[in-house]
Amino acid sequence: MGIDEAVLSDIEATVAAAQSPAVLAELRQKYPRMAWLRCDASDVAETPWKTVGLFDLHLVGGDHCPQVVPDPTQATGFILARRAG
Repeated sequence: MGIDEAVLSDIEATVAAAQSPAVLAELRQKYPRMAWLRCDASDVAETPWKTVGLFDLHLVGGDHCPQVVPDPTQATGFILARRAG
């Protein structure tokens, strides 16, 4: 499974251009088969996959229970963790 490089690049560019948490709705519409979650950065203990614009991006994967994963080839979605500021 996993998320390919072109999709990762598009998601990164979309998040980088975002000026508000409303970017989540845009991403859900653009990529409806992916899991999308949003929270505050302080709610996620794991190191982000990338920090882009207003958000830390965490990859999510797992068969039964979702979990943060380190590798895009294991990912089925994202957590957008909004940083304070």
